Amino acid sequence: MPYKIGLVGKPSVGKSTFFNAATMNTVKEGNYPFTTIDPSVGEAYVRVKCAAPDFGETCDPNTGFCRNEMRFVPVKLVDVAGLIPGAHEGKGLGNKFLTDLNEADVLIHVVDFSGETDIEGEPTEGHDPREDIEFLTDELDQWYLGILKKGIERFAGKHNKKDAKLEEELAEQMSAFKINKNRLKQIILREDLELDPDTWDEDDKLELARAIRKETKPMIIAANKMDKEVSQENFEEITNDPAYEDLEFIPCSAHAEKALKNADENDAIEYIPGEDGFEIKADISEDQEKGLEKIRDFIEEFDGTGVQKALESALFDQLGVMAVFPGGADGLGDEHGNILPDCFLVPENATAEDFAYTIHSDLGEGFLNGIDCRDNRQIGADHKLSHRDVIEIVSTN
Repeated sequence: MPYKIGLVGKPSVGKSTFFNAATMNTVKEGNYPFTTIDPSVGEAYVRVKCAAPDFGETCDPNTGFCRNEMRFVPVKLVDVAGLIPGAHEGKGLGNKFLTDLNEADVLIHVVDFSGETDIEGEPTEGHDPREDIEFLTDELDQWYLGILKKGIERFAGKHNKKDAKLEEELAEQMSAFKINKNRLKQIILREDLELDPDTWDEDDKLELARAIRKETKPMIIAANKMDKEVSQENFEEITNDPAYEDLEFIPCSAHAEKALKNADENDAIEYIPGEDGFEIKADISEDQEKGLEKIRDFIEEFDGTGVQKALESALFDQLGVMAVFPGGADGLGDEHGNILPDCFLVPENATAEDFAYTIHSDLGEGFLNGIDCRDNRQIGADHKLSHRDVIEIVSTN
């Protein structure tokens, strides 16, 4: 599971409930700060339309599972603890929060859209969810700005050396964000800045830090507790606010998702995560039926509980990740006759050779060519793959 989704949010917004609903783990939940102190790591799943039916076959997954011709592929989900105002200055869990956060490839910011928790996670009424959105981005921007300024200082110390390049010094300082000198140079030029920090004012530095943060820590907003009327009113207002048009908002009810998965595990209903409906299978009490029908109304209106959609939007839309199936030497099966047992998540623009290395370094080192199993066509090392490709790797190893 090479990709890691970070779940972040202030205390008491339902973040742990979201984590439990997505992973079906049991981490402590509660309406008070720092219910979670250490990051909880669990296995969540993203859906990919299974390729096996395209070949008239039924798959045999090694990891994850397949339901209703949808392949559920595992990813890591990390519930990051410690977000409070001033985290970049060391308040709360401070640096630990930022270090844990930096392990994630993409972020889901869980926001209480009911406005029933204040900026520090304490119970209140009428709180504006926009403040939560802004304080997280401000914390991250200030964190990036501090590290960017250290890189500028590094460059200033070598300014008289002819071989000193700004993008190299900044990339060295910001290497923890998995950004290289070429991407940094592109961002600097894209911000219409010169490659000379002496020409930058404080606003320029902050805007550059923000641009680097957006590039290296893409984020979506999980608008949680949307089963409440006040949440829906806030959602309508905020998503129509031009100041937030660059953010993606997913309406969510983590509580509903967890309730449906619990009922499915207990054979009370049949529910496939991410779908906008379910079937009651067992005799249940009148109160249970009323509760489920209320959830049914919600997921029909919002096309699901939003939990599954948030995971997939973060990975596929924000990161551009693709799912690719390895084909076998004699068709779709492996040496044991299992049909499409594996499904790998690969970066946007991944090539056939990249895919070989993803499966195993030995396959990559001995790569000869690939075969597109859909049309039995040979492909070269530089051939760019597409989402849901089925590729056989031919290797000397």
